[in-house]
Amino acid sequence: MMLANILVEYFEKGGWIMWPILVTAIVAVAVVGERTFWWIREGFRREPEKLEQIFAAIENGDFRGAAQLSRDSSDPVIRMIWHGLNHHHSSLQGALQVAAGAELQRAGRFLTVMDTMVTLAPLLGLLGTVSGIFRTFLSIGDVELAVEKVTGGIGEALIATMCGLAIAIICLIPFNYFTSKVSRLQFELESAATNLEIMVAAAKKRGFDTIEFHEEAAREKTT
Repeated sequence: MMLANILVEYFEKGGWIMWPILVTAIVAVAVVGERTFWWIREGFRREPEKLEQIFAAIENGDFRGAAQLSRDSSDPVIRMIWHGLNHHHSSLQGALQVAAGAELQRAGRFLTVMDTMVTLAPLLGLLGTVSGIFRTFLSIGDVELAVEKVTGGIGEALIATMCGLAIAIICLIPFNYFTSKVSRLQFELESAATNLEIMVAAAKKRGFDTIEFHEEAAREKTT
């Protein structure tokens, strides 16, 4: 209770700029929480053993078996392979690129918002600093209550700056972490797509072909 009263007191002393800073803080906490939960859930969905089985099936020319293994998977890499194998309306490379782009878009969701919060929060704090110092200068010529007004303006400036920097620091660390996670996922998707293209090409040279598989997949979708 005492802590809440202290926070409210500092919030009131921070001036009008504390309201947009508060909105920025709420958005930042919501985005960081959502992305943290998303990546934790995504970590449980990864299936490296099944991915190895899929690659082994493709290497042996068993495209249908690879598609059955990748069906309804929650792993983003396996989902990309599934779309690549079953998208018979375009080339394998084009299908993989589209599927990988969709996975990266989901993984990078709200990163732009976090980047904006990292930049916006200290700017709002700086605006509060300028506002508080400006109010201080206006109070210098007033003899009555000059000291109180000057200290109030300086306090407003310091509180706004502190809150803006705190929000930026809190957002910067998870922003860099989530950006590195997206980069890691992009590398995995590109590596898997390259391996898939090489294995499919090698299987075709050995006499296997995906045309028959695509025709079977098309019949399964229409039935």
